[in-house]
Amino acid sequence: MADFPDMITQLPQIVSPAEGVRGWLSQAGDHQIVFFELAGGMNIPPHHHAAQWGIIVEGQMELTIDGDTKTYGPGDSYYIPAGAVHGAKFLTDLRVIDVFAQADRYQTQ
Repeated sequence: MADFPDMITQLPQIVSPAEGVRGWLSQAGDHQIVFFELAGGMNIPPHHHAAQWGIIVEGQMELTIDGDTKTYGPGDSYYIPAGAVHGAKFLTDLRVIDVFAQADRYQTQ
């Protein structure tokens, strides 16, 4: 898996919510953009929060949004409406970029 460039990895790193999750945060007043590296084999249990849009840079995952499961790969994007229950299974190591419509979704180290 290729690494994100220095311009990304020099951003503040998020406090990881789980082993195998690394992320770099671009913070704005009303949203966050997180550049994630995620370990294959992980499962993210169902949860909900503000709206989220993302794109797969590298790898594959299964994403379930309100009971509808699809597999996503490089170049695929997804949108999770605010309040939608969703969870994921990382089929391989992943790099994704997620935009969260909330300014406090993640904290930095």
